[in-house]
Amino acid sequence: MVQAREWRTRSWPPLRTRLRNARSPACAISFRTWSSAASADRPELAQATVRAAAAQALRLAPGVPLIAGGKSFGGRMTSQAQAAAALPGVRGLAFLGFPLHPAKRPSIERARHLSDVQLPMLFLQGERDALADLKLIRSVTKELGARATLRVLGDADHSFHVPARSGRKDSDVRSEMLDALVAWIVSVI
Repeated sequence: MVQAREWRTRSWPPLRTRLRNARSPACAISFRTWSSAASADRPELAQATVRAAAAQALRLAPGVPLIAGGKSFGGRMTSQAQAAAALPGVRGLAFLGFPLHPAKRPSIERARHLSDVQLPMLFLQGERDALADLKLIRSVTKELGARATLRVLGDADHSFHVPARSGRKDSDVRSEMLDALVAWIVSVI
């Protein structure tokens, strides 16, 4: 999975533990899609990095089912790489906050390539995500049919933060998200 540093440090150990507890043969491998903010807007570089990481994961863990994906831009670059040419060994894509559109500019243009992805896909989206209007992401996942699973995390924003007034904590949302992710991975592999 392609992950930003903040998500990776807080959530990867619990994800690995949950996968082990579910007796899943899947493993989690984390890497960055770019090395600086200046190169973050270069999709070709990010997609090449995704492809290289998936190939390396296949070499390091032959026979282990691979799930690719990521947080925001990383997830979108993973889906674009998969749409362009299948990532070897990958059995599904998981998106943590798929960035459907820029903030305050609702559109489904960034989802057009998803119809070319012929794998199961999991969309974990915050209910208050400014980069994925809930009505639009529901429409996109419905259009993708059985390949797409949408899980909306109540009160969460794009970074999966929740307001204090919600009565929930960010750690509650991360735990809910990890449980949903592991259950989906087990169902896919």
